Amino acid sequence: MKYAWIAENDKAFSLIEMCDVLDVSISGYRTWKREGKADRKRLTDSRMLALIRAIHAESKGAYGSPRMVRELRARGFSASKARVEGLMRDNGINARHKRRYRVTTDSKHDLPVAENPLARNFTPMAPNQVWASDITYLWADEGWLYLAVVLDLFNREVVGWSLKPHMTADIVTDALTMAWFRKRPVAGLMHHFDRGSQYASHAF
Repeated sequence: MKYAWIAENDKAFSLIEMCDVLDVSISGYRTWKREGKADRKRLTDSRMLALIRAIHAESKGAYGSPRMVRELRARGFSASKARVEGLMRDNGINARHKRRYRVTTDSKHDLPVAENPLARNFTPMAPNQVWASDITYLWADEGWLYLAVVLDLFNREVVGWSLKPHMTADIVTDALTMAWFRKRPVAGLMHHFDRGSQYASHAF
C-alpha cells in the first residue's frame, strides 16, 4: 500500500516528495495515519459518494475518475473503475482541468527575414511548385509536443514533417529534409513560412 510505504520511509524522504511521486494527497495520508488502516469493506454507494466528494474537495477538483480510483484504493477502500466513474458521472463530479501553458513561436527577433515573393498566391498550377511550412502543438501525456509540417499547396499533401518535445531550429530543418528526400523537387520550388525564429535561423 502506498500510505504504508510512505510511513516506512518518512525519515528518508520528505512527505511532499513521496506524495507527489506516488500521486496521493497529503491529507489522505494523514487521515490514514490518524485512523489507522482504513476499513476495506465495500462501501455503500452513499458512503462511497461522500468519500468521493471529500477527496474531490481536498484535491480542489483536480482528480478525474482514474486518479480518484487510485486515491480510494490508497486509502484502503475497494473501488472499481466502473463504479467510481458511474458515481462521479451521475453526480456531476468532474475534474477541473488546469489551463495548459503553450509556447508560441517568436517572431520578434533580430534574425534576417526573407522577402515574401508568394504574395498570397496560394494556388500553384502543379505539385512541387509551392510548399508551405508551419509548426503546430499537440498535447500528450508527457506534455506539449511540437509538430512541424511541410505542405504542398497544390494538393495540400503533407510532404514532410517532424515531431519533437522542443521547438528549436532542428524541428523545421528535419521536416524540410524529409520533404526534399521524398519529393526531390527541381530548381524553382518556392518554400513559404512565417517569420518565426526557427525559420529565420541560420540552420534553416
